[in-house]
Amino acid sequence: MARRSEHSLEEIREMVLGAAETIVIEKGFSALTMRKIALEIGYTVGSIYMVFANMAELILHLKAKTLDEIAEQLEQVQDCVPEHCIEELAKSYLSYANQNYNSWSLIFEHRLPEDMEVPGWYQEKINHVFGRFEMQFARLAPGYSEAQNKQAARALWGGIHGICVLSLTGKLDIVGVNDVEGSVVLLVRNFIRGWVEPADN
Repeated sequence: MARRSEHSLEEIREMVLGAAETIVIEKGFSALTMRKIALEIGYTVGSIYMVFANMAELILHLKAKTLDEIAEQLEQVQDCVPEHCIEELAKSYLSYANQNYNSWSLIFEHRLPEDMEVPGWYQEKINHVFGRFEMQFARLAPGYSEAQNKQAARALWGGIHGICVLSLTGKLDIVGVNDVEGSVVLLVRNFIRGWVEPADN
């Protein structure tokens, strides 16, 4: 039986997020329900709706926490020449995905309802993750415009992310690729070579 509230709304909010994160980490997104969260924290489902409007809002905050963790991990990459730095950022992203698969996959498994716009604060977190890649591309090819370097950085990230998905879902083995990190490095080096050479000419 759920106990009477003994915490402030802010405390309940943090408890809900903590419980939801634990469920996702241990059992995956498919196991996440309001009822399981309520049982975990010892409150009613109605108490959760006092701090989150719906499941979509709750999941958005879980995803935001993961984006913060990814950004923090990327920040640990030491600054160096752009080419090498981009490689290290790519490997760092791969490492995070590999070590935090359920939290990482939640970002891409869950889609917001069609009538729910992406909040500005959440978009800023996405931009922050991309920011490290984009900064290195600006250093790599200063002859390109900011928009061009931004597009290139996000295109490369899409390729890196694709390798992560195929690898972590066991589908990369089908095409005979066993060295995941090597594949990411190969992609990065060839992408950079193809991007920089036209800018130098």
